[in-house]
Amino acid sequence: MGLLTIGAFAKASRLSPKALRLYDELGLLTPARVDPVTGYRLYAPEQLEQARLVAWLRRLGMPLARIQHVRTLNAVAAAQEVRAFWAQVEADTAARRDLATFLIDHLSRKDPAMSPTPKPLAIRYATLSDTGLVRESNQDTAYAGSRLLAVADGYGCHGAPASAAAVDALKHLETDSIPAGNLLNALEDAVEQARHSVYGVATTGSSPEDAGTTLTAMFWTGEQLALVHIGDSRVYLLRDGGLFQITHDHTMVQSMVDEERLSPEEAATHPQRSLLIRALGRGADASPDMRLHDAQRGDRYLLCSDGLSTVVPTAEIHRVLSEAGEPEPAVRELITLANGSGGPDNVSCVVADVVELQE
Repeated sequence: MGLLTIGAFAKASRLSPKALRLYDELGLLTPARVDPVTGYRLYAPEQLEQARLVAWLRRLGMPLARIQHVRTLNAVAAAQEVRAFWAQVEADTAARRDLATFLIDHLSRKDPAMSPTPKPLAIRYATLSDTGLVRESNQDTAYAGSRLLAVADGYGCHGAPASAAAVDALKHLETDSIPAGNLLNALEDAVEQARHSVYGVATTGSSPEDAGTTLTAMFWTGEQLALVHIGDSRVYLLRDGGLFQITHDHTMVQSMVDEERLSPEEAATHPQRSLLIRALGRGADASPDMRLHDAQRGDRYLLCSDGLSTVVPTAEIHRVLSEAGEPEPAVRELITLANGSGGPDNVSCVVADVVELQE
């Protein structure tokens, strides 16, 4: 079979002539020959497979620049790249789904007909932070108050003031009167203020790019807990005997697990398991995960830095949270377990119980 005209090739590849001209200009799909007189693009039949691949990837929504990269790979590597791209799409979709759920719930509560009767609930809490057995100083900040629970894990030369600045930027939420209809904006504003506060700390040092912090916080509204999460500190929920991790680590290794490039077992011992892809700091992606959790009497929440979650097995965390009668002995035992496992990092814990409000 000879060369195909652009019209014939477009029909065979299911790409429009306009798309073929664009892909030629971008170097994605160069014609086999261009007629020197008419300028018509002519394509070889063996280019159909590449053209169809481009068409399929465009239908997936893959950016043109990434398609160009995929075309340079062998079949195995190309398949892995498509898998990685789709995993990111699913992660982004999940984040948007969480925001949509947040907004639906948030807006529904503006309608008295859809709003449940407020439950007479409160939170009872305890917090503890420890340097551990290896680090010289503690760069974590942990805080628990009547409405705000927070853990921040600082890094770099000025990690301690960075984590403190991030948490301090949220403390006004405890005293400010926030209308239910303004909760989302208030949380976004608080995160932005935290970002600016951390940036201010970072720019005062000799290595401004080497200072930042994670931030994981929950705000008690009286019947719900609003979550803000950036980084790899975690929130666990103990409910009806089951333990659930309700945050997603923003680390390079976790993204590789999501993309099926690593198994969870490999991730647990990976040398770069603490490399963050989201954080509060200069040049970092500071976009938070945000969601609302309807609280139930008997719920127990744990906020912790990775100094606990990376060294203490989840089963042991589950046991402590299930057996400890009050938040204070729970945080003490969790810190003891982390240090008993070598205490390689600072460790901070906040435990909060949802209880009936005492009149």
